[in-house]
Amino acid sequence: MAGRARSSLYVAAALLLQLLLASPPHAAASEPPYTCGAGAPPNIPFCDTALPIDRRVDDLVARMTVEEKISQLGDESPAVPRLGVPAYKWWSEALHGVSDHGRGVHLDGPLRAATSFPQVILTAASFNPHIWYRIGQVIGVEARAVYNNGQAEGLTFWAPNINVFRDPRWGRGQETPGEDPTMTGKYAAVFVRGVQGYGIAGPVNSTDLEASACCKHFTAYDLENWKGVTRYVFDAQVTAQDLEDTYNPPFKSCVEDGHASGIMCSYNRVNGVPTCADYNLLSKTARQSWGFYGYITSDCDAVSIIHDAQGYAKTAEDAVADVLKAGMDVNCGGYVQQHGASALQQGKITVQDIDRALHNLFAVRMRLGLFNGDPRRNRYGNIGPDQVCTQEHQNLALEAAQDGIVLLKNDGGALPLSKSRCTSLGVIGFNADNATRLLGNYYGPPCVTVTPLQVLQGYVKETRFAAGCNAAACNVTAIPEAVQVASSVDSVVLFMGLDQDQEREEVDRLDLTLPGQQQSLIESVANAAKKPVILVLLCGGPVDVSFAKTNPKIGAILWAGYPGEAGGLAIAQVLFGEHNPGGRLPVTWYPQDFTKVPMTDMRMRADPATGYPGRTYRFYRGPTVFNFGYGLSYSKYSHRFVASGTKPPSMSNIAGLKALATTADGAAMYDVEAIGSEACERLRFPAVVRVQNYGPMEGKHPVLLFLRGPNGTDGSGRPARQLIGFRSLHLRAMQTAHVEFDVSPCKHFSRASEDGRKVIDQGSHFVMVGEEDEFELSFMA
Repeated sequence: MAGRARSSLYVAAALLLQLLLASPPHAAASEPPYTCGAGAPPNIPFCDTALPIDRRVDDLVARMTVEEKISQLGDESPAVPRLGVPAYKWWSEALHGVSDHGRGVHLDGPLRAATSFPQVILTAASFNPHIWYRIGQVIGVEARAVYNNGQAEGLTFWAPNINVFRDPRWGRGQETPGEDPTMTGKYAAVFVRGVQGYGIAGPVNSTDLEASACCKHFTAYDLENWKGVTRYVFDAQVTAQDLEDTYNPPFKSCVEDGHASGIMCSYNRVNGVPTCADYNLLSKTARQSWGFYGYITSDCDAVSIIHDAQGYAKTAEDAVADVLKAGMDVNCGGYVQQHGASALQQGKITVQDIDRALHNLFAVRMRLGLFNGDPRRNRYGNIGPDQVCTQEHQNLALEAAQDGIVLLKNDGGALPLSKSRCTSLGVIGFNADNATRLLGNYYGPPCVTVTPLQVLQGYVKETRFAAGCNAAACNVTAIPEAVQVASSVDSVVLFMGLDQDQEREEVDRLDLTLPGQQQSLIESVANAAKKPVILVLLCGGPVDVSFAKTNPKIGAILWAGYPGEAGGLAIAQVLFGEHNPGGRLPVTWYPQDFTKVPMTDMRMRADPATGYPGRTYRFYRGPTVFNFGYGLSYSKYSHRFVASGTKPPSMSNIAGLKALATTADGAAMYDVEAIGSEACERLRFPAVVRVQNYGPMEGKHPVLLFLRGPNGTDGSGRPARQLIGFRSLHLRAMQTAHVEFDVSPCKHFSRASEDGRKVIDQGSHFVMVGEEDEFELSFMA
């Protein structure tokens, strides 16, 4: 306990010093922008909060001139002084904490920081929707606090990124919850609900928003710049089957379950059509099929590239017409504002097209309460600067980092390290002493910054450091210095991996191995050390570390993603056994050989005839370095289904099951739409799992429930496995708990047919928990 107390005091002192050096947090910068204040003319319908929002918006739009209307169609919307409407900036960011990227938030006044959570890919590894929701809640509160403090010109935040992490080379995969569409959809729903001020489940008051979340990038967007193919011109060729069961489900969940008030259409084309100009995607699918209620923005300059880069539109005015008639509402950039008037004069758009977009835009601003007078006197008015960077929020950042860290290898009990026996420690690696590298991308100024090295110096008095190389590129090395450090200490921890020069927006990787001379540095240090070394990987995307996995001189491997402002402390607590790691990988880690697959090939399913291996754990046929859902612990857990609580339904007397269809190869299947909602409801059943922690430490443990078919992936295109449920449990040593999953065959057993219909194959389906236990359900009338 002495070592823990010493480290805690060290970290507390460092954090307190930073807070004292920061600007006073309670001063107001200026008055927040709003409409309909005390000086507004009386009897103005758009200011009448007793009226429905639709009527208020109609009144406001009717009062505007055509020029004023067109001016509102860009992300920097100017004021309309004669109506008392202030300027508004639509573009703000809050991917894993309120950020000053974008144009709407200014953390350069009395408030100079916000809580910086782990990058999303690490937060996802906890498989804990309650943490995801709580992070969304904190972001919503801190966003409103910044606005109320006069340091924001908008409350629309362009997060979360919910594109499926299809290819391990993608530079922005770090921003996503991973490769599974079910998990990504769940993350989207609860994160959005938290940001917007809704409960984690249940009905919502859609007329009231604490802040507005925006799900991006709709759809099939997951390439930045690969071998000269850029996101601006890429035409993603996607089958109806893959669109239905991989690319679109997270957005469907974001809308139907999360009630998101924003969607961003992407740069790329899908099957030849730019997504921002796709009426079927924006209007028919999102608005009509899913019931989307909110605004649709383009990605930045995505309208201009429809003409300038893609050549899809012959003129600038055609591009404006294409997006407005498709259902887009606001352009990030000035292209629509610049060319809207000429498009109207040429008859390519109508005033009604403009009014439709304005209706969606002003409705969101009214739902945010920005037309209800001074927001500091309304529902969220009590959220002030004292609610930014609170201790509770910083504790959550630490908890999220702790629970996401994944233990990938632990041979011979290399971890946890013993504070009493570790009298000297070597810390090696370019990622050990740079706090910014802990944050990933799209971060704002964090409340605190402490590096892993600084924290570890508080654990072990004699701690020696060597960077080993200059950065993740590792093209300038100091291997002899690192070797000397390694040979002179009891234990060695290496902090290696990637950084934002290797993976980020506009940058995809070409290789999956560690860059430059990193492997040589790691192996040289391992050979010189007195005992097996510990390798900590900081990266968003997966890396092929097969050499480290099989090297007995590397005793343990931790993946810590980009762990945020509290990441240094979280890593140290895991290394020294103060926290039991329980994270699981949210993506497959592929070998370097996977890079032979073109990144531009959007097919999810394997094609054995051509050697195409497929993508993600659901369809990939090939070797892996580590599997989706993999993760070790300092404890051991067992799982088994409880027969008395797991009650699959009877298939008899369910009329919908007589709606039987047959595939081309003669296999029988049921059409989910034909089964009908009533029959689907009758088919639901509980699956109860008994979980025991029979190891020496308490810990959080994700329980993952999978479905598999009788023969894995076959000619039907059925996934080899499919995650259908997950729950995180906190168990004491030797504690047993029961967790119940609600299984819906129409939802969980169905797959997409080649034409995009949801169908259930006749025959056996197996529900699995871990690798230990499963039960069979025969789906047959």
